Amino acid sequence: MPWLLLQFLNKGCSVKIWHNSSLFRIGTALALVAAFTFSLHLVRVPASSAPDYRCSSESSSTANIRIDSGESGSSIAQSLASAGVVKSAQAYFRVAVGDERSQKVAPGNHSIDVGICATQALEQLLDSARITGLINIFEGAWLSEIIPQFYIAKMSISDVSTAMKNVVKPKGFTSLEGLLFPAQYSFEDGTLATPAMQSMVDRADQEMQKAGFYSSKEKFTPQQLLIIASLIQAEGDTKDFAKISQVIRNRLYKGMPLQFDSTVHYVKKTRGSVFLSTQSTLITSTYNTYERYGLPPGPINNPGAAALTAAVNPLAGDWLYFITVAPFDTRFTSDINQFNNWKIEYKKNLRDGKFRSKK
Repeated sequence: MPWLLLQFLNKGCSVKIWHNSSLFRIGTALALVAAFTFSLHLVRVPASSAPDYRCSSESSSTANIRIDSGESGSSIAQSLASAGVVKSAQAYFRVAVGDERSQKVAPGNHSIDVGICATQALEQLLDSARITGLINIFEGAWLSEIIPQFYIAKMSISDVSTAMKNVVKPKGFTSLEGLLFPAQYSFEDGTLATPAMQSMVDRADQEMQKAGFYSSKEKFTPQQLLIIASLIQAEGDTKDFAKISQVIRNRLYKGMPLQFDSTVHYVKKTRGSVFLSTQSTLITSTYNTYERYGLPPGPINNPGAAALTAAVNPLAGDWLYFITVAPFDTRFTSDINQFNNWKIEYKKNLRDGKFRSKK
């Protein structure tokens, strides 16, 4: 018996038995779990290999940190480290990974203190007051609403006036209205108005190219398509843009005046009211589509990407009339009698206060 056991051990069978035992498998599994848990701990907890400034450190200078739309956390970390804001890129990256707010850092030029800890750097990046030269253009904004933002961004009146004259418009466009593409822009202190404004016009040109303004087979010129886009932007919700685009075409083809309230609101510079008096429709202006036929001579606002796309891609239909009977309830028809019935319903809702903003 001992001889047989000796032969068994010499052949290494005892090792195989140990490897195949339940105790060995359990022990191995526990060791793997422990190793994995420890590795996660190393990822989550900043180590001494990621040098960082003390959060109590005081700063006497700032650095401009440019953040582009969609920029990665690792790229931002590198910019902060290169500018001396944080001691190492890894320190900021570790903080950003552990804080979901890092995903909400807005694009633009940020004025950030130099020589601060990574946690402070993230807090300052999230502070909108530190975004320099901020100009925020909303969809449908008028040129008259945008220009004052240049002054707030520390650009002088004379500089802005020069920019409005010198900015290069795309070929065939005569009006600056409509060419300042809606987006959030941020410029470094000292940026002149001409390159700032030119970047907005260039962006609008790119968006018009994407929408198909220059490849459209219709008789409308790119300038006319931009006018149509501005009317679409002013007249309805995004879900109705393609229908409004078709209504404009149907009325133009039939030789009907557009009769859009938005064109009169543009002349009078009245925003936020759905009501337009009969007297207002008689105002003398080339933009008054109640008194004049065809498209107005220029855009009535600065339309966004959805309106640009709808201007080139109308939804087929015979609609000639549309009316917003109640908030988020816009109806389309080719029947004047149906339209007049809806108009009665609209007036009742207006009297009942359904169009009043809820604060």
